[in-house]
Amino acid sequence: MDNKATKGLVIANSIGEFHELMKFPKPQHPLLSITELSGSKVDSFLLENKFVYDFYMISIKKNIKGTIRYGRQNYDFSEGMMALSSPKQVFSFDDTTDLSELSGWFLIFHADFIRNYDLTKHIKDYGFLSYDVHEALHLSEKEEAVIDSIMKNIQQEYLSPIDRFSQDVMISHIELLLNYANRFYNRQFITRKHSHDDLLIRLENLLKEYFDTNKIQQLGLPTVKYLSFQLNVSPNYLSDMLKTITGQNTQQHIHDWIIERAKEKLSTTSLSVNEISIQLGFEYPQYFSRLFKIKTKLSPIQFRNSFN
Repeated sequence: MDNKATKGLVIANSIGEFHELMKFPKPQHPLLSITELSGSKVDSFLLENKFVYDFYMISIKKNIKGTIRYGRQNYDFSEGMMALSSPKQVFSFDDTTDLSELSGWFLIFHADFIRNYDLTKHIKDYGFLSYDVHEALHLSEKEEAVIDSIMKNIQQEYLSPIDRFSQDVMISHIELLLNYANRFYNRQFITRKHSHDDLLIRLENLLKEYFDTNKIQQLGLPTVKYLSFQLNVSPNYLSDMLKTITGQNTQQHIHDWIIERAKEKLSTTSLSVNEISIQLGFEYPQYFSRLFKIKTKLSPIQFRNSFN
C-alpha cells in the first residue's frame, strides 16, 4: 500500500488506498466510488492510527457500536446519521469500535471528478462540508429513504458500463444529494431548537464574559473562529445555526454586541471616540467609526449628540 504514514497518521491520497485501508472491494473508478456498507471487522491497524483522506465523503452510518473520532470529537453512530465532509479531514476509531452490524453508504469522490463542472465553482457554498462530525445530520425515516434512493441511483450508474453521459449523470445525483442535505440541515436547525437555543445562550454568555473582562484588550475583537472553538462547534455550523434562528451569521452577531457596548459608552461616559474604539478592541478608530455608521446610520459623535 503506497500511502504515507507519519507518527500514527495515515494519508489516503487515492480512493484505491482508502478502499484498501477499509477492506472495501477494489473501486470501479479512480475518482469516485460508492459502497453499500455491511458488517465488517476493525483490525488493529485501523485502531492504532488516525487517517486523512484527500477527497469528499458523504456517508450514512448506522449500527456502529463504540465511537469514531473526527478531529477532537467522539461521535456515537448507533443511530442513522449522515456525515458530509471535504478533503483533509482526520478520523480514527477507538478500541471499543465494533462494525459487525454496520449498515449504510460511503460515497467518496475526488475534486478532479467534478473539475470541469459547475459544481466545482459552488461546492464550497455547501457550508456543512466543513462541519465537524458531531454536527452530523440526523435523518428522519422519510429523509433517509430519499437519500437511500439517490445513493442507489448513483450506485447503479457506477456499476454500469461507462459512456459519455456517465459522469454527467453521477454529478447531477451528487448535486441533488447536496441540495437535499441543505434542506434537511435547515429542518434540523428548526426541529432541534432546544439544543440550539442552549448553544445561543452559551454564545451570549461567552460574549458577555469576553466584553466584561480584559480579554478584548488581550486578544482584540472576538473572532468567529475563537467563539466556535470555545463552543466546540465548527465556524460554519455556528454561523448557519445562528442565521436560521436569528437571521444573522456569527460575524453580524459579534458586530451587534460591539455596537451595543459602544452605544452604552457613548451615552453614559465622557470617553472620546478614540478611547472607546481602543476599549472595544479596534486597532484603528476609523474602523470603529465606519462600522458604527453602517450599523446605526449615525457617526459615534452624532449618536452621542442625540442625547444632549
